[in-house]
Amino acid sequence: MVFNLARYRVVVDRATCISCGVAPAICPEVFELGLDNQKTRVIDKYTVEISESVSIGEVPEELYECVAKAAEACPVAAIRVERVG
Repeated sequence: MVFNLARYRVVVDRATCISCGVAPAICPEVFELGLDNQKTRVIDKYTVEISESVSIGEVPEELYECVAKAAEACPVAAIRVERVG
């Protein structure tokens, strides 16, 4: 029997990000401050796309609560989480 677990796309608007470090503090399993511009990004393990202005990743269902809490805590609403499967 195969189970299709939900996956979630995580989008960080790095142009909006103020580098406060809240997301990496709440959910270090998924987020870090990038070495390129010190803005929040999705760690390499989950990265789908990365640039100076955006970081997009996909995470498994078991990390949903973690990324959702980080998105909710972001003071400038720079993180969006959406179900993709």
